[in-house]
Amino acid sequence: MNIKDSVALVTGGNRGLGKSLVQALLAAGARKVYVGSRKLTESSDTRIHPLKLDVTSEQDVAAAVAACPDVNILINNAGVASSVSFLAPTSLQGARVEMETNYFGMLRIVQAFAPVLKRNGGGMIVNILSNVSWFTSPALATYSATKAAAFSLTEGIRIELKSQGTRVAGVYAGFIDTDLTAQIDAPKVSPDVVAANTIKGILEDQEDIFADPGSRGVKAALDNDRQAFYRAIQQRWDAAH
Repeated sequence: MNIKDSVALVTGGNRGLGKSLVQALLAAGARKVYVGSRKLTESSDTRIHPLKLDVTSEQDVAAAVAACPDVNILINNAGVASSVSFLAPTSLQGARVEMETNYFGMLRIVQAFAPVLKRNGGGMIVNILSNVSWFTSPALATYSATKAAAFSLTEGIRIELKSQGTRVAGVYAGFIDTDLTAQIDAPKVSPDVVAANTIKGILEDQEDIFADPGSRGVKAALDNDRQAFYRAIQQRWDAAH
């Protein structure tokens, strides 16, 4: 899809990967970018339009639809994460919070903006997913479940929205170096790299955007021998516990 002169909405766009996506869209020629966030952050760049948007709020989403009638690129980036296993004492409460933002919030935004995209010629929806959309690690269990749900959503709406000309892409990456992963001791990729590869994927109409060096390898390993992949996860888990 051509980004030049486009109008985009980025949820969770005021920091981390969202902020990098906003700048990458502008660098690629976007005419206007709505920056959705729970707290408004002003910008001196007239192409940036701050927008109060909590994706868990029906009122905020309805107001966003009214305020953004010209959107033709929707990037669902808003998300929360916790590093807990399914059997951790706090996992149920955390799972509800994560699912409300990462899955139901994404679904709410898609339902609200699909008619907007249709009126504007179809456009494109880009969902920021994760490598754990494809597998579950106990260390990120509840988060993995939300990303698996978001993956299913992405695959499903691609079928439903094809008739209105809306393209749908999923973005896959491992740990991204943002405040969301600050407490995780693991190799991380720069949000600028993920944003740049996301823009490349949009321009090339990719359905599966592998946004960091490891994501394609993870998918290949799972496709090649899923049992071996999970045996390695089991060994790491057992060694740590």
